[in-house]
Amino acid sequence: MATPEQFAPVAIASRNELDESVHFGAVVCLGPSGDIETAVGDPQVVVFPRSSNKPMQAVAMVRAGLRLPPELLALVCASHDGTPMHLDGALRILASAGLGESALANTPSWPLDEASAHAAIRSGGGRTALQMNCSGKHAGMLATCVVQGWSHLDGSYLAIDHPLQTAITEVIEETTAESCAGIGVDGCGAPAHAFSLVGLARAFRAVATAPVGSAAAEVYAAMTSHPQMVGGATRDVTLLMQRVPGLVAKDGADGVFAAALPDGRAVAVKIADGGDRARPPVMLAALRALGVDVHDVAPLLVSRILGHGRPVGEVRAIAP
Repeated sequence: MATPEQFAPVAIASRNELDESVHFGAVVCLGPSGDIETAVGDPQVVVFPRSSNKPMQAVAMVRAGLRLPPELLALVCASHDGTPMHLDGALRILASAGLGESALANTPSWPLDEASAHAAIRSGGGRTALQMNCSGKHAGMLATCVVQGWSHLDGSYLAIDHPLQTAITEVIEETTAESCAGIGVDGCGAPAHAFSLVGLARAFRAVATAPVGSAAAEVYAAMTSHPQMVGGATRDVTLLMQRVPGLVAKDGADGVFAAALPDGRAVAVKIADGGDRARPPVMLAALRALGVDVHDVAPLLVSRILGHGRPVGEVRAIAP
């Protein structure tokens, strides 16, 4: 797995015009041909992309027969905010397979969206699997199992050797063009595949450049046409897809971010300390390094440093 020597400085946080902290990480940028054009740190560093794997997981589900309208397929790829729109979407996916909320086996949680979490608390509710940000993915997994007649009760669909998870592993290895370095357990309970950072960039490139009519093209179209379902109104992943035409992107826990365009350009980022505040500026810098126009979204993705509740600095990228 990753070693300290595989990372390099990628961002600096400043407070009141004085540099306070340095974030290390690794970045890889693929050009239209799929070759590495720019890299910081070791592009071969092995990472757990976590939720950045969701587009590839969704490709496996579509190949296995999952049929959903684009906005719901986008939710299958989501780490959503848990707003009413997202929760209703997850329930619709379950209902399409004749299932209810009780079938979900992901980890119960509050919504990521603060207003939605407060509303749940005021109503006397508690943490639920439906509110958890991965419920769309799990609803899609359950619906796929119903289509195929695979076991899905009592969380059986989460086993690494389950037919659904085997199919997902095959798609991940196909799109990354490498074997998985390992498979762990993600925060939501699903298998978490580990592979190289450049493999992650290749996988997103495969989704963005997939031929029309393929499962990957269906996932790409769903995510790029319904970015609000993939995250939420103020989330960096949603704002990027809304403001950079054609860009498909997905964030992942512990400092991962990946994106690609249909012309073959792709980026994968890992912040070494697992923090998220350096992800947006480093992703913007990586896209700029590839010649992608990000002027429309850059002002919305400033990672501000607060002092007494007011902005007193920001995190700025120093690479690539």
